[in-house]
Amino acid sequence: MARSDNGSEFTSGPMQNFYHEYQILRENSCVDTPQQNVRVERKHQHILSVARALRFQANLPISFWEECVLTATYLINRTPTKLLKGHSPSEVLFNKSPSYSKIRVFGYLCFAWTNPRVNDKFASRSKKVCFWGTPLARKGGKCVIWRHKKSL
Repeated sequence: MARSDNGSEFTSGPMQNFYHEYQILRENSCVDTPQQNVRVERKHQHILSVARALRFQANLPISFWEECVLTATYLINRTPTKLLKGHSPSEVLFNKSPSYSKIRVFGYLCFAWTNPRVNDKFASRSKKVCFWGTPLARKGGKCVIWRHKKSL
């Protein structure tokens, strides 16, 4: 069972096909009545709280909100919960324990190898960067050049 407001992201053709393919019953709530979507609104608030904490901890500007939300959902989906009897949402959905090997500290200072082709043994071979995410289908991580600001 899926409940949502009448947002176009939920009523589009591809979503209708998705609901049909996975035999998901869809129920519409009234527009501007978040109290009818308590479970979804609570999860939305949880995701935003974790994303906000990640952004503040990493001292990142608001322009990185999207990566904060993606990382928050990545972490939440791999965190065991009492509601699922000590299992994570990922484990329940895919019927196997999630891998924690790709999880890194969000927003930490690291150095990305630049692979320079110079003969100077003391030349810089890396750039100061900020780690800000784990790509889902790749090895490595996503980084941004570090330009630390004291206040956002």
